[in-house]
Amino acid sequence: MYAHHCVEADLELLDEWRAGDRNAGDRLFERHFDSVFRFFDRKMDGDPADLVQRTFLACVESSERFEGRSSFRTFLFSIARHELYRHWRERKRRDDIDFGVSSVADLCPTPSSLVGHHRDGRLLVEALRRIPLDLQVAVELHYWEGLTGPEMAEVLEIPEPTIRSRLHRARETLAKKLDELTASKALLESTATDFEALMVSLRPS
Repeated sequence: MYAHHCVEADLELLDEWRAGDRNAGDRLFERHFDSVFRFFDRKMDGDPADLVQRTFLACVESSERFEGRSSFRTFLFSIARHELYRHWRERKRRDDIDFGVSSVADLCPTPSSLVGHHRDGRLLVEALRRIPLDLQVAVELHYWEGLTGPEMAEVLEIPEPTIRSRLHRARETLAKKLDELTASKALLESTATDFEALMVSLRPS
């Protein structure tokens, strides 16, 4: 869970940045660079660096609209989500992509690989690529970033009571994709039993 004192420090740095302290802005972005980079990793084709830069640029341009009612980190993830979807709309030259249906595997069929990870870990990563992007984002924000229900509701732009059902649907969909990917009952049972630990272990560093 993101520490309370870090949230307070974020807001202090944001105030200093708005007042013209560029160093404060640099420190703020350095603090969150890894999280934003991780958000884009495995959800797109190519190097995430460009989308990270676009996210921070959009943050600069819209910083005056941030009222501090939520954490700065939540604000950043909200922008990152919009940049990710914008990327795919531009990449596919379509404005009508339904991210509640389309997965990364649908948008970019090239198989993923995780050298050095155990078999069930690789299986779970491939299954994540095959669930709708809306569900993948929800799962990773929950397990990798530790966002709370209210924070996820703000990032995903859905009512807070819907968060639990979306995560439940994500896990059900993941289970179906895992079943499609392997005939090994032992592997399926292992993945299901150790799901939360596996998700945490697969968090990109």
